[in-house]
Amino acid sequence: MLRTKMAPTRHLIYSKFAFAALIALAFCVAYPGSTAYARKRKPAKYGTIKIRTTPGGFPIEVDGKSYGETTTDDRSFDLDPGLHTIVISLPGGQHWKREISLEAGRIKCVALNYRPALPPQSPCPFPVNVSAPSQVNEGEIVTYTADIAYGGSAALNYTWTVSPANAKILSGAGTPTIAIDSTGLAGQRITATLVVDDGSGNPTCRQMAESSTFVPPPPPRENPAREFDVCNSCSYDDQKARLDNLAVELQNDPSTTAYVIVYGARTSRMGQADRLGVRARDYLVTRRGIDPSRIIVLNGGFREEDSVELWIVPSGAKPPQPTPTVQAGDVRRVPEVPKRRRRR
Repeated sequence: MLRTKMAPTRHLIYSKFAFAALIALAFCVAYPGSTAYARKRKPAKYGTIKIRTTPGGFPIEVDGKSYGETTTDDRSFDLDPGLHTIVISLPGGQHWKREISLEAGRIKCVALNYRPALPPQSPCPFPVNVSAPSQVNEGEIVTYTADIAYGGSAALNYTWTVSPANAKILSGAGTPTIAIDSTGLAGQRITATLVVDDGSGNPTCRQMAESSTFVPPPPPRENPAREFDVCNSCSYDDQKARLDNLAVELQNDPSTTAYVIVYGARTSRMGQADRLGVRARDYLVTRRGIDPSRIIVLNGGFREEDSVELWIVPSGAKPPQPTPTVQAGDVRRVPEVPKRRRRR
């Protein structure tokens, strides 16, 4: 027989088979896209019920319609908003039945642990089992449910403690079922511990059980390096104006790094790319006050004409790589112009 509802005195009637069921009310958090211009998503028109059992293989019905058998992994059912009836058939002709009110855009989870229990010879000690989902997304409401096979006549006391300290019990304190808000707990494990006793002070009539749920961290948002500007065969005045703009970007976000990739031309002088890089670095440091450790200068090789690329690289982003278009063997060096000697 299945466990029946508790009488007003909160006594539990011992049954031939003991099982625990968990219904987790879940709110799915939608993470924004990688850009500030992501399209606004349309409101969901349906809700989702996730069902798993341990062990699996129990026939399942939703609103009187057969949906095969349960598994030890979540099976998801997308349903219209409203009241839905879930029935899971258990061994010996037993049935687990719940009516679940579903809202659009919400996820509600059912985790059912079924296990036969031997009849106790005395009310104490008595088995206590706490069920909970193994993992939820941040923002979902996690429900912890206790199943207790108690054959005594005294009213049972339920004392819950949860960790970490910032985990909040939304409802159910002092009852066999509590709901915990997982908001702000990403990357942490929620543990709910239940102590059950009959108030007699007898140590054998004081039982403890716990269950844990992991809240994984959100996926990292992509913030790649971006090409800020490029200057081909620019005059020094033109380049300085572009470097001024780059300095403003660096000052607005101190966590970023500037990459200056310089290229010599196909007919450039020896060391032209290095000269361009040194000139850009010196200007940013001496004229704009940028920390030299935030400026990376790379000699990119050769292109058809002198070129200076300016990149903004956020912290942790993959740095840019040079993209030369002319092989070193195809470069024709321009002779250095001798400096004129001053007349005495």
